[in-house]
Amino acid sequence: MNQPPDRRTPLEDQPKSRRWKQNPEAVRADILRVAQEEFARNGLSRTRIEDIADRTKTSKRMVFYYFGDKESLYKAVLEAAYAEVRAGEAELDLEDLPPDQALRRLVEFTFDHHRANPDFIRLVMVENIHGGSHMSQMEQLAQQNLAAIRVLERICEAGREAGLFREDISALALHWRISAMSFFNVSNRATFALNFGDSLFDEKGQALLREEAARSILLSVLKDPTG
Repeated sequence: MNQPPDRRTPLEDQPKSRRWKQNPEAVRADILRVAQEEFARNGLSRTRIEDIADRTKTSKRMVFYYFGDKESLYKAVLEAAYAEVRAGEAELDLEDLPPDQALRRLVEFTFDHHRANPDFIRLVMVENIHGGSHMSQMEQLAQQNLAAIRVLERICEAGREAGLFREDISALALHWRISAMSFFNVSNRATFALNFGDSLFDEKGQALLREEAARSILLSVLKDPTG
């Protein structure tokens, strides 16, 4: 006698279903983590939702359930990546430091963060390739990133009041310089090392560049750099 087909969920799928129901936030976070790696490695156009689903042990349907479509997932990845930077800055407790020390700590944090998170740098490069078209649609992200300028504005104001910093410092230009030095260290590592050797990219070399970045920024804002 023929047996009816077994319509139960395959055993390998059962843990997925339980995980979706028991901890949806963990599933969402896992999708974001893997998606960041995929977008950073492949860019937006070459990233496949199937690959993200396979690596997270979910399904395309679940990825779309959480994020809608690939571009929405990409925007969520950008938002999460920038949020991590801003959260790290907020934890530095810069308000309790003298302005010169606060600025140094911020430079060192930015250098360390970018070095430790090359996928963040690649994501920013991908979005620049797209002309910032996705970030331009993300008003909340723009407001979130303004926090970085406000932090520097407070540091600059404190430095001026203390008689340490020049009166003509632009917090926006200062942020540009800090970002540029920290970003280039990661974005151009491969070509720089091929052209000039990789001595700046071992631990000793990175410590040197970190100190050079902090010192350069500080000297650029002090009233009397030789004092």
